[in-house]
Amino acid sequence: MTTPNLVTGGTGTLGRQVVRRLRDAGHDVRVLSRHAQSPADGVEYVLGDLSRNIGIDAAVSGTGVIVHCAGSQKGDEVATANLVRAASRAGQPHLVYISVVGADRIPVVSSVDRAMFSYFASKYAAEQVVSGSGLPWTTLRATQFYDLVLKVADAMAKMPAIPMPKGMLFQPVDSGEVADRLVELALDSPAGLVPDMAGPRIYLGTEMMREYLAARRLSKRILPVPVPGQAAGAIRAGAAIDPARAVGRRTWEDFLADRVLSSV
Repeated sequence: MTTPNLVTGGTGTLGRQVVRRLRDAGHDVRVLSRHAQSPADGVEYVLGDLSRNIGIDAAVSGTGVIVHCAGSQKGDEVATANLVRAASRAGQPHLVYISVVGADRIPVVSSVDRAMFSYFASKYAAEQVVSGSGLPWTTLRATQFYDLVLKVADAMAKMPAIPMPKGMLFQPVDSGEVADRLVELALDSPAGLVPDMAGPRIYLGTEMMREYLAARRLSKRILPVPVPGQAAGAIRAGAAIDPARAVGRRTWEDFLADRVLSSV
């Protein structure tokens, strides 16, 4: 039996694609899941919860690589610390973490910052846990996934008029391409903080929403809304993008053509 690779968040948007790619490469895979599941397609599921520190020791036992894809809007540092402690007890597995571009550049200080952008602060705090863990580690920062943008757009499109933060810049990326890169990193030597991964184009949020509405054949008014706070100001200034790392190939337009236009 070969050493299994553990994927946290292995049933989520990114994690399930990582699991599939690891299996396609011939590796045994274990998934830490909050819901009981029977083994399927060569994947073992271990019941546990990172935030509540339940079942983690069993999940990390005997693993050679841990790809940490589990995440939430807040509390990532707590969940990551629980994972790191269990992994340290189990040996020296290679810990691969997915973070977000701008985690170190977006100040989350005021109550407004925390209400809207606590995700960045939580990701950055989790990065510090990983880098200070004493484990061999690799961290990749990626921009927002098209899947998430689509989910938000679908929800907002139900409104009579659509409020959009004014002047915010985004450079979203395809989650499948990020999964490819994570698996490549997981199967290589620990590399610390590696270069960012961003999509091929930079957009204003309002521009992305207009293209979404056109793809859905919806006629809605978009209302640009000023957003206060240091975090919003940093995003308007480009803190959440990385033009030098526009390594993704699939554009928002490509994604919409596949996921929206084909179903209209």
